[in-house]
Amino acid sequence: MKPVIALVGRPNVGKSTLFNRLTKTRDAIVADFAGLTRDRHYGHGRQGKHEYIVIDTGGFEPDASKGIFKEMAKQTRQAVAEADVVMFVVDARDGLSAQDHDIGNYLRRLGKPCLLVANKAEGMKAGAQLSEFFELGLGEVHPVSAAHGQGIKDIVELALAPLLLQDSAEETIEDVEARPVRLALAGRPNAGKSTLINTWLGEERLVAFDMPGTTRDAISVPFERNGQQFELIDTAGLRRRGKVFEAIEKFSVVKTLQAIEDANVVVILIDATEGVTDQDAHIAGYVLESGRAVVLAINKWDAVDDYQRQLVERAIETRLGFLKFAALHYISAVKRQGLAPLWASIVQAHKAATCKMPTPVLTRVLMEAVQYQTPKKVGAYRPKPRFAHQGGMNPPVVVVHGNSVEHITDAYKRFLEGRIRKEFNLVGTPLRIEFKTSHNPYAD
Repeated sequence: MKPVIALVGRPNVGKSTLFNRLTKTRDAIVADFAGLTRDRHYGHGRQGKHEYIVIDTGGFEPDASKGIFKEMAKQTRQAVAEADVVMFVVDARDGLSAQDHDIGNYLRRLGKPCLLVANKAEGMKAGAQLSEFFELGLGEVHPVSAAHGQGIKDIVELALAPLLLQDSAEETIEDVEARPVRLALAGRPNAGKSTLINTWLGEERLVAFDMPGTTRDAISVPFERNGQQFELIDTAGLRRRGKVFEAIEKFSVVKTLQAIEDANVVVILIDATEGVTDQDAHIAGYVLESGRAVVLAINKWDAVDDYQRQLVERAIETRLGFLKFAALHYISAVKRQGLAPLWASIVQAHKAATCKMPTPVLTRVLMEAVQYQTPKKVGAYRPKPRFAHQGGMNPPVVVVHGNSVEHITDAYKRFLEGRIRKEFNLVGTPLRIEFKTSHNPYAD
């Protein structure tokens, strides 16, 4: 599960600049929801092979009691609650302020892992120039320059080190045990996630239990359907009542992103009465980027008229066109309409994501495609695909070898993808195609 880092500090200390540095680009923003633009931005970053989620918060005044500052303080507390580690950002140029003291006192009381980051510290060392920040009682001061990228790698390594050790131990256990199909339900608040979950749990008369793990783990509910083992990962806020779980509508961005990362199959639930929103598109894009198998379900279909249905169908084509490979279902969780075909697509998506594609079959499909349509010449290069093999599963990865294949156009790549999808019935899973050029000088 991706670790979560929250950036906290008073206004204008450079949190947003640090956020953009940690996520590499503003395009990395995963969620930027109405009403929260001053408060919480979510993005994802990577250092080496390790990925993480970053939360950028507005200026924090812990004791704010009214107006926008009270709301910003509330949102910052929520970000801190969701995080595994907090980066408390201070301004090295301005020095220590009374507001820094207030924030430091708040973070010390929480007892959550915290890294004290002195931004705008160009040319400074963690010595006499920054010694006043030791008054905060949060340990070592780490000088950085978010604007120039100085010290960023070091603070990310310090923040992630204990969390990655924990994750590696968890993964070792999971690798030994055979795991069921992990299913996540993703969607906006009030899209009907809790209703659908409760319908499933009620159908199966489940006795659910907490899975062992750390406090960072999302609650999971194991169950069986038609002889197949599943594990439902909580994104709706599962509340325990005795030995039975009841889903309550409680939206957590971090919980949703982590559940997507941890799932084999993601069902994206969209509210037909609201249409396809920016938030729906953000979630769908994150699912695609994560390489997860996916099924689209439009809920409350019984509550909209023909005109609204046409608008929703048009919005799916225009805003979610990048998920054309996914099965699409129109359902009513309340009336239990369309749920059986939805389950069939969930099973199919998982089957496609874990499909085994033999090298001889892949190579035959590749050669038939080349015979039907030869790749276009690009400048002085004429791509000549030779053979293909499978490079991974969940999502499936196909590696194409040949001469100058790195010059194959995006259009031809889509053509190949269509051929491979048809051959192996890859409905519901992303498919990644990689090209590797032969460096044999005698290759014709």
